[in-house]
Amino acid sequence: MILVTGGAGFIGSNIAAALGERGTALALCDRLRTGNKWRNIARLGLRDIVAPEALPVWLDAHQAQLEAIVHMGAISSTTETDADLIVETNFRLSCSLWHWCAAHGKRFVYASSAATYGGGEQGFDDDPAEEALAKLRPLNAYGWSKHLFDRWVARALAEGRPRPPQWAGLKFFNVYGPNEYHKGGMQSVISQKYGLAAAGEPLTLFRSYRPDVPDGGQKRDFIYVGDCADVVVWLLDQPQVSGLFNLGTGQARSFEDLARALLAAVGQAANIQYMDMPEAIRPNYQYFTQASMERLRRAGYNRPFTSLADGVKKYVTQYLSRPERYR
Repeated sequence: MILVTGGAGFIGSNIAAALGERGTALALCDRLRTGNKWRNIARLGLRDIVAPEALPVWLDAHQAQLEAIVHMGAISSTTETDADLIVETNFRLSCSLWHWCAAHGKRFVYASSAATYGGGEQGFDDDPAEEALAKLRPLNAYGWSKHLFDRWVARALAEGRPRPPQWAGLKFFNVYGPNEYHKGGMQSVISQKYGLAAAGEPLTLFRSYRPDVPDGGQKRDFIYVGDCADVVVWLLDQPQVSGLFNLGTGQARSFEDLARALLAAVGQAANIQYMDMPEAIRPNYQYFTQASMERLRRAGYNRPFTSLADGVKKYVTQYLSRPERYR
């Protein structure tokens, strides 16, 4: 059995779906609350759904059946300001799960983030060395909390402390795809703008506040969530592979490229307008991200990543445009 924390969330539910399609026995740890988040997992056959506060007791009770923990659970909002809550959820829980997996010989895959790279002044190389990680400067508390755990892992390994038999940290870049609908303002631009695009309304993007970047020219490494799930499944099939890995496509594309791909997918002519970026996010806004993918490739992952045009088209035609839009 595999436990997916954050298993009803965006990336976690897609990983759970990919594992479920293979017949893997699954348990999820998450809070569903009062919205439609439960629909992300409505198609899955599950052994259990565990509340986060019940997780320590559950783990000890199911130690014999559990093979691995895929730890996606986190406060993922880049605008969350309660740093104490972020540390407790994103850092301390990760440390506890690492200790538990090391003590009981269970494999551990966890979510890091491209937000650890901050403004990208040090590049986007997923170098796991302590000295390389120490140079990174995340721009928000979310990115810092993920970076804090990456550094904690690096130090634990360097000091020879107990480790899980397999461990992998994944620095997710800009992920888009089905099951992100509960995320509100943290949904991808595709999900947020689909209704406007389908109706033939203008699409609005943020203006640029850098003279060397045109409006709409801000770039991200956009990756389809199905590719992320495929990498996690591959890692679980490769118990000899451990490490800290970027998870993007290796190709930066502009938000204008993204908007044009969305308009093409819904059969509408390009109609893009620009609006002011909220002042609160301007100081910490990332203008460019692009994953260096060499380490994952050297580890043996050789599947191609979905192109932006193909990923957006798949998301629109197979999910957003249909009454049942959940994976």
